[in-house]
Amino acid sequence: MTWTLSSNHTSRRAWDIAVAPPRNLYDISTLSKVGAIAKKLGITWGGYWPAGQYDAPHFEIPTTWTMPKGYKLEGQVIVPSNSKLKVQLIVEDKLKEKDDETMLRFTNPTTENAVRDYIKQSVDKKLIDKSWLDKFDSGTMTTGDYGGLKLIIAQRSK
Repeated sequence: MTWTLSSNHTSRRAWDIAVAPPRNLYDISTLSKVGAIAKKLGITWGGYWPAGQYDAPHFEIPTTWTMPKGYKLEGQVIVPSNSKLKVQLIVEDKLKEKDDETMLRFTNPTTENAVRDYIKQSVDKKLIDKSWLDKFDSGTMTTGDYGGLKLIIAQRSK
């Protein structure tokens, strides 16, 4: 349930999503991918909001929203009748969890060092947690992680 009665959540034009295990509940890599899809559909993602308002799990549509041409719904869509009803949407990922295609890789050491410096400077400025630098250094950062991380840094830099 939302904290205010004037929220778009109460009119079912806004919703928050969470990520299923084994990922973290609000995995920024997954939310960034969903946010990019939402943008294509004309849906507002809270991950694009400025610092102080940033709300990565949040999505919403205006009262005038319609499905863009060229898209269609596949499968069953359940609209909750109240905030206590939980809905689970399962989307199959065509790629393996840690497929090499999704891992952040560099062919140029200069670029790799520049990206590491960018992450390190953001840690030093306390814009992000050191765990992001550790993830980069261990080679487990995905392209989705990095895309989401750039959004977080940009939002918190303002």
